[in-house]
Amino acid sequence: MNGLWLVADREIRTRIRTRGFLISLGLSALLVVALAFVPKLLGGKDAYEVAVVGAVPVAAQDVTYTKYPDEAAARKAVSGGKADAALIDDQKVVSEGELDQRLGLLLESAHREGKIKASGLVITPLQVETGATAQYQSVRTGIATLLVMVLFFLLIYSSMYVAMGVVEEKGSRIVEILLAAVRPWQLLGGKIVGLGLLGLLNLAVVIGGGLIAASATGLAADFPPGMGGIVISTVVWFVLGYAFFSALAAAFGSLVSRQEEVNSVLTPMTMLMTLTYLVAYFAAVEPEGTLARILSVVPPFSSMVMPVRTAAADVPIVEIVLSAGLMVVAVVAVLFAGARVYNRAVVRTGARVKLAEVLR
Repeated sequence: MNGLWLVADREIRTRIRTRGFLISLGLSALLVVALAFVPKLLGGKDAYEVAVVGAVPVAAQDVTYTKYPDEAAARKAVSGGKADAALIDDQKVVSEGELDQRLGLLLESAHREGKIKASGLVITPLQVETGATAQYQSVRTGIATLLVMVLFFLLIYSSMYVAMGVVEEKGSRIVEILLAAVRPWQLLGGKIVGLGLLGLLNLAVVIGGGLIAASATGLAADFPPGMGGIVISTVVWFVLGYAFFSALAAAFGSLVSRQEEVNSVLTPMTMLMTLTYLVAYFAAVEPEGTLARILSVVPPFSSMVMPVRTAAADVPIVEIVLSAGLMVVAVVAVLFAGARVYNRAVVRTGARVKLAEVLR
C-alpha cells in the first residue's frame, strides 16, 4: 500500500500546482457563486417607494407610501428617482418608463382591497395549507438541476485527467521506470486516488462556495430540511461515480500512446457519461418518473441519477441502499477489469492496442 500512497502523493503534488487546475478551481467557485446571485438579479426589486397624492391607500407588501402635496411634486419625485411610481388621488398611476409588473399588481390589489373595505364588505382570506414537499419542491428541483451540472462536469473532468496522465506516462516511457519501483495496481490505484482527492477538493470548493453565496443572498432560508444529507449523498455518489469512470478512463487510455488519440479512444466512455447526464437532467424535473426510478438503481446511471432524485424528492431508503449496493459491485468489477487491461497494455507503446486483443 505504501507504493499506492506514494503515487497518489505524487499526483496531488504535480497537479495541484498547475495553472490549469488552479484556474478550473477558481472558475468552478465563481460559477456556482454567480448562479446563487442570478435569482436575486432576475427577481426584481425587493421594496418599492410610491409617491401618493390624496388619500393613502391600504398597506401593501413591500410598498412604502410617501405623501406629496400635488401631482407636480409627485411627478418630480418619480422623474428624479426618489419614487418608483406615483399614485394620484387613487385614480391613476404615473411611472418613469414602463411600470414594474410586480409593483403594478401590488397597487392594483391595494386599490381593490380599499374599495371593498369602503363598501363595508368583509372578506375572510382563504387558509392555504401545503405539505413540506410541495412547499420546497421548486427549490429542490433547482438544487437537483444544479447538482446534475456539477456532477457531470467534475466526473468527466477528473476522469479525463486520469486518462491523459496514463497516456502521458506511457508515451514518454516513464511508466517503465515507475513500474520498476511499484506494482501496476499500485501505480493505477495511486493515480485514481490522487486525482480523486483533487476532484473532492474541487467538489468541496463548489459546495462551500454555493452555501456561502446562498447565505449571503438569503437563498439559504429557502433551503429544504435535510440539506446536510443532500451534501453527504452528493459526496458519496461522486466517489462511486469517479471510481467507476476513472477506471474506465485508465483502461481506455492505456491502449494509446499519443495525447491526440485520447478523445477518440474515450468516445465510448464519454457517450455513456453524456447519456447518464441526460437521464439525470430528466430526473431532476421528473424524479418519480418510471425512467428515473429504474435507471437510478442501474450502474453507472445511478452515480448521477440517484443523488439528483434524492435532492429533488423523497426516495425510499430501500431504493437508495439497493442502488448503492449495485453501484459498489459495478465499481469493483470495473476496477478489476480496468486494472487487467492497464496491466497488459500500458507498456505496449507504438500503435493503438486493440481492446479485444488485450482482453484475450
